[in-house]
Amino acid sequence: MKERQATVLIPNYNGMKYLPACIEALFKQDTDDFDILVVENGSTDGSAAWLKEHGIPTLYEKENLGFAGGVNAGLRAVKTPYVILLNNDTEADPGFVRALLKAIRRSPRIFAVSAMMVRPDDPGILDDAGDGISLPGWAFQRGTGEPASLFSKADDVFSACGGAAVYRMSALRETGFFDEAHFAYLEDIDLSWRARLLGYFNRYEPSAVVKHYGSATSGSKYNSFKVRLSSRNHIWLLYKNQPDWQLLMNLPFILSGCLVKACFFQRRGLLKDWAAGTAEGLKGLDRVKRVDFSRVPPSRCLAAEWDMILGTVEYACHLIRRGKD
Repeated sequence: MKERQATVLIPNYNGMKYLPACIEALFKQDTDDFDILVVENGSTDGSAAWLKEHGIPTLYEKENLGFAGGVNAGLRAVKTPYVILLNNDTEADPGFVRALLKAIRRSPRIFAVSAMMVRPDDPGILDDAGDGISLPGWAFQRGTGEPASLFSKADDVFSACGGAAVYRMSALRETGFFDEAHFAYLEDIDLSWRARLLGYFNRYEPSAVVKHYGSATSGSKYNSFKVRLSSRNHIWLLYKNQPDWQLLMNLPFILSGCLVKACFFQRRGLLKDWAAGTAEGLKGLDRVKRVDFSRVPPSRCLAAEWDMILGTVEYACHLIRRGKD
């Protein structure tokens, strides 16, 4: 039997509302050169029973390990050269797998390739076209809420979005898997950043299209759980992937960004959650593993700095196009 080239890995926690459509879309792919593996993260909504009933290959965890822990459990079981991470609240177009595999095979230095994620109610509007990073350390979804036609060309991106992207397994073994201390949020940016410091790069492929419902696990775009974890992980993201000199250089931008975030979440009644997460991040720096910068050429840190400068401009242009302040 021919060995499959990819494993589509789907972490699931209480995603029964979306999971059947997600799996069904994979059965309709125009290639069979992949396996399916679900990591069932201790759901309580009947997901486990449905997966067993339909014979879907699944790893059953006793508790919710978060996105990072759940995906890592799956990655340790993957035997194929590539792995495609896919959120449970997605529906992939028929050419999704084929397009991602074609894109990542173009160069052995490609770490990951991010798909075009669109809104299910209006596929002409983007949800994500790969992820960027700005000088304050804010990660952002490229093109979210904008016409998909504006992002119709393949391009380099700072980070692949772990919700729909293909990764090279040999490179993942070199970088290490997702940092489980993050639990959820920004772990994909962290991983892509580490890969870039090792000399890899990431791509965006618009011909790999997937509909994404969004926030299926956390429940909403802004909530106490998500804000606390994201603010904590923001601190860890910057600390882990920048040497001291770069952190010092960017400190004015980081502090300014924190002030803006504090005002933003104060207006939404989530200031205490943001502050608690930020404090937890600062107190817990010893919980995370920092990049060994003695093994990273300064030129790669400077390249990441340039990416943050470009990302700041790109994010500002995005806000202007959407008419937001």
